[in-house]
Amino acid sequence: MTDAGLRHGRASLALSFGVQGVAFALLVTRIPTLQDQYGISDGLLPVFLAAVPILAGAGSVLTEKVVARVRPGVVLRWAQPLVLLSLLGVGAGRQLWHIAVALGAFGLAVGALDASMNMMGVSLQRAYGRSIMLGFHAAYSLGGIAGASLAWVGARWDLSLLVSYLPVVALLLPAALVGSRWYTEGRRSPEEAGGGAPKEAGSLSFKLLLPLCLVMCFAYIGDSTVSNWSAKYLQDVLGSSEQMSTLPYNVYMVTTLLGRAVGDLGVRRFGAVAVVRGGSLLAAGGFAVVAGAPGAWVGMLGFTMLGLGLCVIVPQTFAAAGRMFPGNSDAAVARLNIFNYVGFLVGSPLVGVLGDAWSYRGAMLVPMVLVLATLVYARSFAPEPARYGGGHERPHTADVG
Repeated sequence: MTDAGLRHGRASLALSFGVQGVAFALLVTRIPTLQDQYGISDGLLPVFLAAVPILAGAGSVLTEKVVARVRPGVVLRWAQPLVLLSLLGVGAGRQLWHIAVALGAFGLAVGALDASMNMMGVSLQRAYGRSIMLGFHAAYSLGGIAGASLAWVGARWDLSLLVSYLPVVALLLPAALVGSRWYTEGRRSPEEAGGGAPKEAGSLSFKLLLPLCLVMCFAYIGDSTVSNWSAKYLQDVLGSSEQMSTLPYNVYMVTTLLGRAVGDLGVRRFGAVAVVRGGSLLAAGGFAVVAGAPGAWVGMLGFTMLGLGLCVIVPQTFAAAGRMFPGNSDAAVARLNIFNYVGFLVGSPLVGVLGDAWSYRGAMLVPMVLVLATLVYARSFAPEPARYGGGHERPHTADVG
């Protein structure tokens, strides 16, 4: 693989991450409009919302099976258009069975998309011999900010979901298809190519992968806490205005983007273990500040810390899985990706139940403790350069993942 080919592959994959960020943000930020359009009751809404991550987990499992026969780039090439068309279907329907079919397709496609994108990211990182995964996830954050902004415009002008989604899909669908021409994967490791590495390097042990699965789950519990509860917490607990209560999630997304934009430099300079430890401590500190905040502005500081801390954990968890199982990294990423959705499913109900039964301030301490537990598993992020091979190895970098 030439350097130009790798650069093109990296750019096209970053585009895919960005497109996915836009699509997901457009869906989750217009849920009240979606509920009104389909007449979904408050009692039934959680069922529809829970179905998406559950089906996404199934899509990730299915992708693990499919990539045993075709490369992840093929899965990604077809999964991304399906996500966009499913989003359009969500906006175009009128009856409950329409939204059920559209969200079902969206969930399955998102699972395949998330898994295949991160598989390719791990492969390209191996070829580069240095950390680039955070950059891909920064593109996702940028797409999320763009999607949320477009959703705000749609809500501000009282546009229907179809009118909001159609021009976005019309622009992004051909862009994604054209960009898919340059999808590429890094040089396969000797283990994957049958280069005679020890058998245990390629086998996939869930016992070894479990610490990373727990870290992924804890990170997404923290993330879903911010996305689902930050506005309510700021307004109901800290007494902010309704307008100000919309700011924490935006601040969180912006700081997530900034942290990921510079995160790869931190990994190369200090190593993945140090960056993950630092991110975990900063995120836990953010939850502590939020829990003890005397007012809204201090709470905003806590959510800012959360964005900067949590943003590094997920990309580095995928990268660590690729390092841990270089001969079976696709399957490792697919299984690890399932715990993305487990954390998302657990996080919001967990905080809600604890908040109602105890207090919302106290509830914020639970994700704080879970994020701190990442420190116990930090050594799982240690680089193992000896497992990387290929002409793009760069032995002097602080971290190859």
